[in-house]
Amino acid sequence: MSHLRARLAAAALAAPHAAPMAEAAPAALPCVDDLVAILRPEEPLTCLRTAALRANAAGFTAGFPGVTMYAVKCNPDPAVLQALWDGGVRHFDCASLPEVERVSRIFPLAEIHFMHPVKSRRAIARSYRLHGVKTFVIDSASELAKMLEETGAPADLDLVIRLALPTGPAKSDLSGKFGAWPVEAATLLRQARPHARTLGISFHVGSQCLEPLAWRRAIQLAGETMRASGVPVDVLDVGGGFPVAYPDQTPPALGAIFAEIEAGVDALDLPGLVLWAEPGRALVANGTSVVVQVQLRRGNALYINDGVFGSLSDAGPPGFRYPARLLRASAAGAQDFTFFGPTCDSNDVMAGPFVLPDDVSEGDWVEIGQLGAYGAALRTAFNGFGEGRSVAVR
Repeated sequence: MSHLRARLAAAALAAPHAAPMAEAAPAALPCVDDLVAILRPEEPLTCLRTAALRANAAGFTAGFPGVTMYAVKCNPDPAVLQALWDGGVRHFDCASLPEVERVSRIFPLAEIHFMHPVKSRRAIARSYRLHGVKTFVIDSASELAKMLEETGAPADLDLVIRLALPTGPAKSDLSGKFGAWPVEAATLLRQARPHARTLGISFHVGSQCLEPLAWRRAIQLAGETMRASGVPVDVLDVGGGFPVAYPDQTPPALGAIFAEIEAGVDALDLPGLVLWAEPGRALVANGTSVVVQVQLRRGNALYINDGVFGSLSDAGPPGFRYPARLLRASAAGAQDFTFFGPTCDSNDVMAGPFVLPDDVSEGDWVEIGQLGAYGAALRTAFNGFGEGRSVAVR
């Protein structure tokens, strides 16, 4: 058995969703094509690129003029978290007690920020008392009262007020569920100030935002709210929404977004204001792909073994298109395809279109890229599907 074949055979025995080769040097890892040729997987195969994740983390932390905290909800895989840590991320945006517990267990020295505006009393108390979480986001007076009751109103709380924004240009608008409108947010800043070691204001322009000026407009609104509060504010959290490339979406460079953020902050003229950001997609999207197998072709529809109840949730109603490639040589011309997932639910359809060679057929393997963001995180076991394994590749 060759050295490569031995490594791939070992990978085949790995537990589902593990990354058994994540510690290896990138040059020693198999490429996707070789891996599939050996394993011939009949279940979805998640391919993890730790080198890309490290590079993303290093680039963002170097370019953003403030604190970078990774949004764990985007991809909580321990191997992903480790790669981001190796790339320089030391702050983590958590939205639940299990996320807090996971990060605390893997990285005892990490700075954990509980950024969900609505939390259970148990989550507040355990995060603060057992895991040393000091930073909490709120967007209502009742949540502030709950926070003070469950923590005992200590002197080391860092409180951040979530500001609501008007509907913006992002692919996924996040303005409808959380956030206090400016007048209420200013009141909350005044109410929180006596209890906060550090006081901040945050916003989120929406997921996959392609317009850099959206951040500057939000910063202007945050500045107006801070001034209206009449109290000193220490932190401005510009949230997430930093975009990545998809076949139908070409994002601006991160540097262009950072420049608008810096210009917006400079216009506030608030010396000493500390910046935070909560990137998720921008750090992990290109760190993972998924290999699927075609189980049936019907015209330009391909029935595959993964779908909207698995790694391809965002390819369903959200309408995300992902890059796809056939894992064998083909001289056929390109054609647009629709995917159907493996479940019995008729909603398990991904319109795409996904561009592949015209001769794709049953039994072929297709690699679908840019699935590091929300792919694994939204996977279910509906209809008994969803099992698979994860391996590190170069």
